[in-house]
Amino acid sequence: MITAQTLDVTQIEPRLKHPTIFEHFDALNPGESFIIHNDHDPKPLYYQLLGERGAIFLWEYLQEGPQTWLVKITKNKVNNGGNLETVGSIAAKDYRKAEVFKKLGIDFCCGGEKSLKEASEEVGISEERLKAELEKADTVSASASQDYNKWKVDFLANFIANTHHEYIRENVTVITGLAEKVAQHHGSQHPELWALTKRVNTLMSDLLEHIAKEEKSLFPAIKLLVLNQDMGSLNSKENSIRAIIELMHAEHDHAGDDLKYLRKITDGYTLPADACNSYNYLFEKLKEFEDDLFKHIHLENNILFPKSIALEEK
Repeated sequence: MITAQTLDVTQIEPRLKHPTIFEHFDALNPGESFIIHNDHDPKPLYYQLLGERGAIFLWEYLQEGPQTWLVKITKNKVNNGGNLETVGSIAAKDYRKAEVFKKLGIDFCCGGEKSLKEASEEVGISEERLKAELEKADTVSASASQDYNKWKVDFLANFIANTHHEYIRENVTVITGLAEKVAQHHGSQHPELWALTKRVNTLMSDLLEHIAKEEKSLFPAIKLLVLNQDMGSLNSKENSIRAIIELMHAEHDHAGDDLKYLRKITDGYTLPADACNSYNYLFEKLKEFEDDLFKHIHLENNILFPKSIALEEK
């Protein structure tokens, strides 16, 4: 039995780190916890644990770098015959409920490890209201084609590349050009537009590099895993998926921070009284881009990544 014991994973051989952590987690009784000590953010472990054990744990950062990360992992107590779920796992199972989170301003992609209680407190609503809104989503007809959780990971990777990656490429020039144009015309009255333009350029540049990495390294590795599984062979590259996914998660978090910044300096994309048509179009395009990026990151963080890690572990 392990209760709030600290496991220093920096002292464990790399290939044995995750198996050892899983052994410690499986030894916990409901309500018990242990702390992992690491020299980098262990977020990929969160997604692997979610993918292989389900939403039966709480993940709490006690220290976040720059040299040391401490994370407390608690096995949930069973409540009314069920286990506490995170917003990320709920969104992964049913995208209708992801739409509820989005409507209420709850981050279900980069902040997907939160419980319903934590998420509701963060946006200033009651947990009861959040649960009621999620129950309403069950009455909305669901499209079988949008049951992303049942798709094979190689098919999902292709879908993300052909849909969300292409959307980014098609809109980068439009949005950066609009931001520059609006700042030039309205920047003297609204100086925040210059900060917006600078951050938009950074976001777009980072995203173009990010999706290129995924298409060059991560997605081919995922497809190779599926091919090896179908052929009954083994992939000789140890930890190839985990290492790439760790980097992709960090970049997703940066993109999420950029989106939050843009919303903050525009007061939720509220137009001023003197806004012209281009000003209005810029804000509409940024909101559209945000919606697409949220869905994009959700599909990767909450579905593609944990399933790929689980497949590699097999």
